Amino acid sequence: MSWDLIADYVIVGAGSAGCVIANRLSAEPGLQVAILEAGGDDRPTRNLPQFMSNLMIHIPVGYARNLKNPQVNWNYETEPDASAGGRVFSWPRGKVLGGSSSLNAMLYVRGQHADYDGWRQLGCEGWGWDDVKPYFVRAEHQERGACDFHGVGGPLNVSDVTETHPVSDAVVAACESAGIPRNPDINGPEQEGAGYYQLTVKNGQRCSSAVAYLHPAMSRPNLQVVTQALASRVIFEGKRAVGVEFLQNGVRKTIQARKEVILSGGAVNSPQLLQLSGVGPGARLAEHGIEVVKDLPGVGENLQDHYLVALTWRLKAGVVSVNELTKGLRFVGETVKYVFQRKGLLTLSAAHIAAFCKSRPDLATPDIQFHILPATTDVSNVGEGGAMELEDKPGLTIAPCQVRPESRGSIHIRSADPREHPAILPNYLSDPLDREVILAGIKWARKIAQQDALAPLIDHETLPGPDAKTKAALLAYAKMAGQTLYHPVGTCQMGRGPMAVVDPELKVHGVEGLRVADASIMPRLVSGNTNAPSIMIGEKASDLILGRTASAMAA
Repeated sequence: MSWDLIADYVIVGAGSAGCVIANRLSAEPGLQVAILEAGGDDRPTRNLPQFMSNLMIHIPVGYARNLKNPQVNWNYETEPDASAGGRVFSWPRGKVLGGSSSLNAMLYVRGQHADYDGWRQLGCEGWGWDDVKPYFVRAEHQERGACDFHGVGGPLNVSDVTETHPVSDAVVAACESAGIPRNPDINGPEQEGAGYYQLTVKNGQRCSSAVAYLHPAMSRPNLQVVTQALASRVIFEGKRAVGVEFLQNGVRKTIQARKEVILSGGAVNSPQLLQLSGVGPGARLAEHGIEVVKDLPGVGENLQDHYLVALTWRLKAGVVSVNELTKGLRFVGETVKYVFQRKGLLTLSAAHIAAFCKSRPDLATPDIQFHILPATTDVSNVGEGGAMELEDKPGLTIAPCQVRPESRGSIHIRSADPREHPAILPNYLSDPLDREVILAGIKWARKIAQQDALAPLIDHETLPGPDAKTKAALLAYAKMAGQTLYHPVGTCQMGRGPMAVVDPELKVHGVEGLRVADASIMPRLVSGNTNAPSIMIGEKASDLILGRTASAMAA
């Protein structure tokens, strides 16, 4: 056939992992690399709406403005979820260079060492903690300096918050008196404990995977970055992937992959594209008139996500929280501070304080994570309208989630049209253990708030409110007020069992020349936020593709 474009490696999706792979492969001068992105460039543009969207990408606090922005966001919605009050959930996913790393809250969390050892025990050899640790270190430029757990000189900048806050300081003290030890490095030897989150921020600006990896590589003559390119299917010759068909400005085009096609579209797009290409559950594909290349029943199954339930408190009059910093002259002052110092409110993330603890004392490692911020928002408005407006009065949010949920969902195509969003069914809280752990998280949140360190600051609980005391009332609140933490994984799971989609080298089972490298390959969700692990997956995938080990390449 006649090809519009040709490369050795074609990467589909310029997100957290895809940008890493594009950088590492194109560093080899003899390789021709192309990366397709359905969205646009994340850098400044003359188009005013796009300019404002892109500006909000790079100013850290701007994440709140892109939660439902179609300029940079797929704006997925789930099916009604019977296990969570029959609600439809908004799922923001990045549709721009950098993918969801251009929209996320920039929290740098690796998960627990045991997470990766668990992957290895599930048949994913080469993915234990000792195997993946070098890739976390290689990726990182840790502003605190190098140590056994952290690296310097890597592309991804990891920094401390620009400013602490008296309420946040009091929360850490309250956690400690409640039984959660102080931990200045949740990505170090132990995750358990409380302290300030570190962020993927550099000089007061977001350090997405596009900023860290793709922008520096875009001047290389052997790298093609193709934007506004919606992949419609992987092209096969027999069982071998030989290219990708995509739509660009309404025109159907093709690109040849002389060596491999690498899917890095994330937990939604990668299984969708596999199914559109004839790789997936055969009966489902046949229903949509798609010729089956390989019957893989696990494609789109094993969906996991973190489910967060926010508890809020009204602080006493005179206490200044982040809420008031967004209003009037205080906001003007914060804006001036950002312009001249790159500090303050505009460098803030969605959470200030991290806390990891156990729902039961007999557990080996924490199973609850808290996102804590000295601010309060209208949680229902975030879910329904995509806005993140802070209240006028001072407030505190303590929001637990279960880090290793047992509930499983699915993602499947609705038709053979690549422009139609797939059906997403999370099944939040469908497993009894998930319900028990989230109730334990609510109990822990209230315990933290009741400590002496917060007594001078807290006036009263606002959500769910002091009247919610029984297990039934608290579970009802969790079902009706909980939200996604934007961490979908697992839909192209790695392993060797009947539901596995890729092997430990990330090659798709039963076909040739095709890999998946993104959060969808996680067999189990890690105990924390997923951006840093996705970047690690991109780093390791690059070495697997090039046939080398982590020690063979300096950051």
